[in-house]
Amino acid sequence: MPSRPIILCNFCLSLVDDDIFKEPMRKRRRSDRDQRFRAFPSVEQSALKEYEKLESRTRRVLSNTYQKLIQSVFLDDSIPNSVKYLINRLLALIEKPSLDPIYIGLFGSTGAGKSSLINAIIRQAMFLPVSGESICTSCIVQVSSGCCEQYEAKIHLLSDQEWKEELKNLTTLLHRTEGLGGEEEDAWDRGDAAEEAVWKLQMFYGNGAEGKSYEELLRAKPRGKIPTSRVISLKAEEAGELSVKLDPYIRTQRRDWNGGSAETHIWPLIKLVEVTLPKSELIPEGVVLVDIPGTGDFNSKRDEMWKKTIDKCSVIWVISDIERISGGRAHEDLLNESVKACQRGFCRDLALVVTKADKLHLPEYLRYRSGPAGTRASLCSGEAGAWLPLWWLSDSVPCVPLSLQRKLPADSRVLEASELVYTVSAQEYWQQALLTEEETEIPKLREYIRRRLLDKKKRMVTKYVTEAFGLLLLTDSFSCTDHVQNEHLHMSGLRRFVEEKIQLLEKAIDQCFAHIAQPLQEGIWNARSSYRRILGACLVRSRGNQGFHQTLKAVCLKNGIYASRTLARIDLNEAVTQPIYEQIDPVFGRIFSRSGKSTDGSALIPHIDAFKLSLQEKMTEIGIRNGWKYDSYKKSFLIQEISAILGGLEGHILRKKRKIYESLTTSVQNDLKPCYEEAAQITGKKACERMKEVLRRGVDRQVAEGMFERAQERMQHQFQQLKNGITEKVKGSIATMLTLALSPGDGLYKELADVKSEYKEMEKLHRSLREVAENAVLRRGMQDFLLRLSPSKAGP
Repeated sequence: MPSRPIILCNFCLSLVDDDIFKEPMRKRRRSDRDQRFRAFPSVEQSALKEYEKLESRTRRVLSNTYQKLIQSVFLDDSIPNSVKYLINRLLALIEKPSLDPIYIGLFGSTGAGKSSLINAIIRQAMFLPVSGESICTSCIVQVSSGCCEQYEAKIHLLSDQEWKEELKNLTTLLHRTEGLGGEEEDAWDRGDAAEEAVWKLQMFYGNGAEGKSYEELLRAKPRGKIPTSRVISLKAEEAGELSVKLDPYIRTQRRDWNGGSAETHIWPLIKLVEVTLPKSELIPEGVVLVDIPGTGDFNSKRDEMWKKTIDKCSVIWVISDIERISGGRAHEDLLNESVKACQRGFCRDLALVVTKADKLHLPEYLRYRSGPAGTRASLCSGEAGAWLPLWWLSDSVPCVPLSLQRKLPADSRVLEASELVYTVSAQEYWQQALLTEEETEIPKLREYIRRRLLDKKKRMVTKYVTEAFGLLLLTDSFSCTDHVQNEHLHMSGLRRFVEEKIQLLEKAIDQCFAHIAQPLQEGIWNARSSYRRILGACLVRSRGNQGFHQTLKAVCLKNGIYASRTLARIDLNEAVTQPIYEQIDPVFGRIFSRSGKSTDGSALIPHIDAFKLSLQEKMTEIGIRNGWKYDSYKKSFLIQEISAILGGLEGHILRKKRKIYESLTTSVQNDLKPCYEEAAQITGKKACERMKEVLRRGVDRQVAEGMFERAQERMQHQFQQLKNGITEKVKGSIATMLTLALSPGDGLYKELADVKSEYKEMEKLHRSLREVAENAVLRRGMQDFLLRLSPSKAGP
C-alpha cells in the first residue's frame, strides 16, 4: 500500500530546528531576550521564553504588591510583626537572583588540553593560549557569555598585602645558609621551589632580584605598572583581538624569559582572569566554564581561591590526555580531588573527558564506536590498546575507581549517569580529517551544558512562582472583607504540635550525626598507628635530598602545604588524616546525601523532609476538622511557607558541610603550626635532615598529646553547631510564620491596601506553570517525531 502523505501544519514546522526545515531567508529582528537564548535549539528556546515570562510577570506582581503594602503602612508608628514578615518576604523574593551561575570546572593536570577544549566549545580556535609542550595556563580562567556587545576580560591581581606575604615567603625560601658543602650547595640549587621563586622575583623586579632581601625588595620599584584598583580591564571588538591582549596575562611565562612585554612584568600578581563573550550561539548565559590548574598555588590566597573554585562547581570534568590516562598517578589524584569536592562542596556531577583522541588509531577507534561490543578485542590489540585503560573499553565499569566510588554520596549523579566518559578531539574538531564534528563529541558537551541550565531554570521558576503564590494568598486575605469575621482558624494546639515535632527533629538529627562516631573513632585508631609511615613517605624523595631543601622549607612556610605547577601537591596535614577520611567518607556522603536512599537513617535531608511533611499533613487535618470555609487560604499559605522555610535549609547545610569536612585537617594544621614554624627557621649544614627531624618529633609530640582526638572533638563540635543552627532557624521562622497565619485578620489589617487584582494575576500565573511544562513536553515529542521523518538530518 502506498504510504499516506504527511501534512505538517505551520505550528508543527515552527517547533522544528532550522537544520531540518529551513525557513525562507529573511531578516528578522530579535529582542534581547531572544538573543540570550541563541545557544538553544528552537524547541528549548520556546520553553525558556515561557519560563522567563512567568518569572518576569511574577516579579512585577510581587513589586506592585510590595509597593501597595509599603504605602499602606508608611505612616504607622507600630507595624505588626506579621505585616513586617509579609513585607520582608516579598522584598526577599523580589531581590532573589534569577539564576545562580552554573560553574563547570575543567580540572586537569598540565598539558591535558583544558584550554584547547574550551576553545573548541566556544568555537574560537586559539582564543585561550594553548601549548602541546609545556604548562600554558598559569591561573584560574573563567569563561562565560553575557549581554555585552564586545569581548571583555578582567584580570584580578593580588592585593598589596597578599603580595607582601608571598614576597616574604619567596625571599625566605631563597635565603642561602652559611657553611654549606659543595654537594649540599648543588642540591640547594636544584630545587623546583627555588627555581620558581627566582623566576617570579626576576620577572617582577628584574635580574638580580633573587639576591636581595625582603626589605630591599619592598623598597624596589616593580618593572610593571600596577593599577590601584588591582584590576585590569580589557575590551575588543573581535575574539582574536582580545586573545592577543589576554595572552601575556594567561600564558605561563618561560623560565628562560628575557625582557618581555610590560604585561609580563606583573604576571606573578595575577590570581584570576574573567572572560566574558558577547551573546553566544554556543554557550548560554548563566554557564561559567572554569579552567582550573591541577595542583593549586604557592601563594596562600591563590591556593585558597583554587580550593573554593573547585568547591563552588556544581559540575566537574576531569580532563585527561588519552596517552597519560592509563595507570597515571596524576589522573587518580585529580579524580580523588574531584571526589573530595563532591563530599565538601556543591558538586554532584562528575565526568571524565578524555582529550586528544586524535592520537588513537582512528580507523579502529571509529570501528569500535560504530560496531558491536566484540570489536573491542580488535581495538585492544591495535595501536590504541596501549593507551586505553580497561574501564574505557567496558560499558559496565564506570570511570571512577571502586576505591573512590565508595566515598561518593549514594545519590551522586556520578553513580547514576548513563554517560560518564566523553572522548573528545579538539584538533579533529577543527580539521575533521577523519572525524566529523559530531564524532569529536564537542557538540555532545555543549548539549550537556544546555541541558543542565534548562533543567535548573525550570526548577527555579517553578519554585519561585509557587512561593510567590503562597504569599499573595495570605496578603490578599488580609485586605479581604467579604468573609465572615467570626469564622477564624482555631488552631490553639498547632503551636504545641510544632514544638513537639521540632523536638523529634532534634533527636533525629542527633541520631543521624551519631552514625559518624564509630567510623571516626576507627579512623583515629588507624591514623595513630600509621602516621609515622605516612609522614616518612612524604619526607622521602627518590634522589635523596637533592632539590628537596627548598621544597621542604616551602612546605613548612605554608603550614604543611606546598603547591607547584610542576610537582604533585604536598599536604602533610591531609596525608596524616587520610586514614580517618578513608573511614568516614562513606558515612559522611550518606549524611549529606540529598535523597532518601540510605536505609539506616543516616541521611539528614530526609529527616527534614519528614518534618516538613508532618507539618503539612497537620495543616490539612486541622483544615478538615475545622471546616476551612473562609480560611482555606491560611492552609495553603502555611503549607507553602513551611516548604519555603525548610527548602532554604538545604543551602545552609551545603555551605556548612565544607567547614565540617575540613575540620580534621584544619585542626591538625593548627596543632602542628609551631613545629612547621620551627622547621622553617632552620639553616646551616644538614638543614634538610634537621627539618625532617623537627617535623617527626613535632608530630610525635602532638599525637601523644591527643592531636587526633582533638580533631575528632572539633568535627563533632561542628556537627553540633550545624544541628543548633538548623533548629534555631526552624524555630524562629516557623514561630513568626504561625504568628502571621494565626492573626485574626480584623481591625489591624483593615487599612492594608487592596491587592485582589495582584492575587488574581498571581493565581493565573500559578496555573500557567502546568501549561508551560505540558507545552515543553509537546514540543519535544513533536521534534523527535519530525527528526524520525528526516533520518538524513539526524546525528551519526
